[in-house]
Amino acid sequence: MKLHASGEDYLEAILILQRQMEESAVRSIDLARHMEFSKPSISHAVGLLRDGSFLVMDKDGSLHLTDKGREVAEKIYERHQFFTEQLIAVGVDETTAEQDACGS
Repeated sequence: MKLHASGEDYLEAILILQRQMEESAVRSIDLARHMEFSKPSISHAVGLLRDGSFLVMDKDGSLHLTDKGREVAEKIYERHQFFTEQLIAVGVDETTAEQDACGS
């Protein structure tokens, strides 16, 4: 399954939430709030990512990255951090740098 940029965004968001929540369970509603997307949009994306073996969902609805999903998420996160730092270094304000780096 080819992963599109939006799928990468979801995986990165799950990784970020897991780190913020100290590896506790991330649920679809947490993801919806974080990304400011509707629950149906999140459900659709989660289904696609599950089908692609990037994540699994427990009986209680908790989302967990697979090894494959974690690998992709960490690469995206590292790339995002790198570009954010580069933009800040050349004088871009932090908020704009974050937003612009997300599209890199």
